[in-house]
Amino acid sequence: MSIPLISIEQVYRTLAERVAAGRTAAGRPLTYTEKVLLAHAADLNLAQAERGESYVDFAPDRVAMQDATAQMALLQFIQAGREQVAVPASVHCDHLIQARQGASADLQEAGITNAEVYKFLAAVAARYGIEFWVPGAGIIHQIVLENYAFPGGMMIGTDSHTVNAGGLGMVAVGVGGADAVDVLVGMPWELKLPRLIGIKLTGCLSGWTSAKDVILKLAGLLTVKGGTGCIVEYFGEGADAISCTGKATICNMGAEIGATTSIFPFDAKMAAYLGATGRGELAAAAEAVAEHLRADDEVYEQPEQYYDQVIELDLSLLEPYINGPFSPDVATPLSQLKSKVAEQGWPVELSASLIGSCTNSSYEDISRSASIIEAAQAAEVKLASEFYITPGSEQVKNTIERDGFTGIFERAGGMMLANACGPCIGQWARAGADEQQPNSIMISFNRNFAKRNDGNPYTHSFVVSPEIATVFALAGRLDFNPLTDTLTNSAGEPVQLPEPQGAELPPLGFIVGDRGVVLPPMNGEAVEIPVSEDSERLQLLTPFEEWDGDDLTDLKVLIKVKGKCTTDHISMAGPWLKYRGHLENISGNLLIGATNSFNDSIDSILNQLTGEYQPVPEVARAYRAAGVDTLIVGDENYGEGSSREHAAMEPRFLNVRVVLVRSFARIHETNLKKQGMLAVSFADPADYGKILEDDVCAIEGLREFAPGSRLELVLRHSEGGQDRIELKHTYSQNQIAWFQAGSALNHIRNLNRGV
Repeated sequence: MSIPLISIEQVYRTLAERVAAGRTAAGRPLTYTEKVLLAHAADLNLAQAERGESYVDFAPDRVAMQDATAQMALLQFIQAGREQVAVPASVHCDHLIQARQGASADLQEAGITNAEVYKFLAAVAARYGIEFWVPGAGIIHQIVLENYAFPGGMMIGTDSHTVNAGGLGMVAVGVGGADAVDVLVGMPWELKLPRLIGIKLTGCLSGWTSAKDVILKLAGLLTVKGGTGCIVEYFGEGADAISCTGKATICNMGAEIGATTSIFPFDAKMAAYLGATGRGELAAAAEAVAEHLRADDEVYEQPEQYYDQVIELDLSLLEPYINGPFSPDVATPLSQLKSKVAEQGWPVELSASLIGSCTNSSYEDISRSASIIEAAQAAEVKLASEFYITPGSEQVKNTIERDGFTGIFERAGGMMLANACGPCIGQWARAGADEQQPNSIMISFNRNFAKRNDGNPYTHSFVVSPEIATVFALAGRLDFNPLTDTLTNSAGEPVQLPEPQGAELPPLGFIVGDRGVVLPPMNGEAVEIPVSEDSERLQLLTPFEEWDGDDLTDLKVLIKVKGKCTTDHISMAGPWLKYRGHLENISGNLLIGATNSFNDSIDSILNQLTGEYQPVPEVARAYRAAGVDTLIVGDENYGEGSSREHAAMEPRFLNVRVVLVRSFARIHETNLKKQGMLAVSFADPADYGKILEDDVCAIEGLREFAPGSRLELVLRHSEGGQDRIELKHTYSQNQIAWFQAGSALNHIRNLNRGV
């Protein structure tokens, strides 16, 4: 199942005209990103808008949702009063499958454990005209790449790694569920016009180096917030030489540098992938407008004039990178790993290696890893650590089985997991993880925050390419370099493994088989949506209260967060995924991973009603019961990581009215705004230090709230005196309407009612 060609042709039919109009309005050549944005913008004067400042309305071609986030997105959509979704949409059941015993057993268990949720999602999909991908069909981003992504298109998805589709030339952006609802009901999607980072790739990858190492290197250069508010556009002969799925890998981890999205221009590699995945007609249609599916020549000749930042990377000089632990931007080149391990005292023994995930589960990835294991078997070298393999889709799984790769892995002792997120999202029932012993693992995933993979805060997780994860599974140690070091075989002989070999696309073609998609009926009005009142997994939503028209007063400080605070810290995944459709229950994990700056403790804050230190959710619930409003204070890049809007809905549900930080991660800031929260930052980041644990706070200036207006925080200290702190905000007029209505969903409902 793929996007009907007629829908794509509608984009291509007007592409030349829109690009020409945009070029004329701008008075200059255009980047590829600008061309795709123009193709979907409400205003063709887009190229004159100010990057990083102007808000622009867009009309995406598609919405994709994974099962964990789809629950809350669709619960909100149900409230909007629509009979059908306004654009093509899909739901993918990939996040709720726990990795424990292997693919078959784990899928069977997931079907039992999550039956209520799957039944709900399938019913909503059938009722409103959404395509439903069953558990085991594959990981959302691999499915999108194989079926839906197309050069020059635009989509949004309720997962931060929606950006994966940039590997097929698409502007694909991860958003919260409320953004998805806007598009599903036919409203414009508002986005602050991103700045542009141009990445010029020269040379060619070779040896042990792969596409993954491109983004691992860049993560080290740009850090987890270096791409915030930016779209990263790749170009150059080095880009042309990377496979389509390799491009997708690079774009996928653009989320780890905070980028709005990443994108490659259309080329022969994309056309070949489209043909191999049964979309030859689409490839031909793209080739017919190929001149508009890339930047203008002048841009490539003098990129510094057209991008806000340009980085050049010679792929011929690139070496494999090992990023981590605990953050995906701690980048160590392979040649320096041995000394870094000794210097940092990281656990040297490797307990497990895991390959696959939405980042690296292509045929190319699997074939290159299989070549390493096959060479090791021939040399009688055995695995020295646990080894897990996650195919990205049923199509990939069937094809690698036919081509013998599955057998190679299993004979070596590897475990094949379901076509699902599994350990990448924390769905790994890892034996012994609860003992919380220090250990090291290597993953070809994208994210490695503490406790992310197995719930153990002492698991040192290193993000690498599948090739590196595989060869290190054979070495079993971090102080190893496959370029220079040898392994010992069963006969006690030294063995140096050859460089990995693989194919970008299967020589015998993909086995399609049953993709695992259920198409909605022509008319779903009769479909009933099951939500039990006593369910622990699902709960219908009650609209949040609208703003009362006055300044916010008598706010207590719920928590002042110190240091890194990702959406994993705010709303943990892992075992909490089961409550993603039940706002009251999942609010029990609010900020339980965050560090309180006042006592350097995790999940221990002052309850000003009792004077005791208690867990964050317990205190928040006590304040809510007493009718007390609160605010959260955060540090730099607050809310980085996943797109999960639960990290915004939970504090809203528990009476948090304001989130005040030194700086926000893009998606989380938008999610807070969508839920009617006041998301603001310090005009002077040093003012973070002025907030005391038992302050009573007020926000002044809300009666004159407007784009660019001034807001002030007033702190009343318990020992007397007060401080006045200037605040910044990035609200547009439309976003202010969300705040006033109590949420974006309330605003949509008011518009539908003519209020």
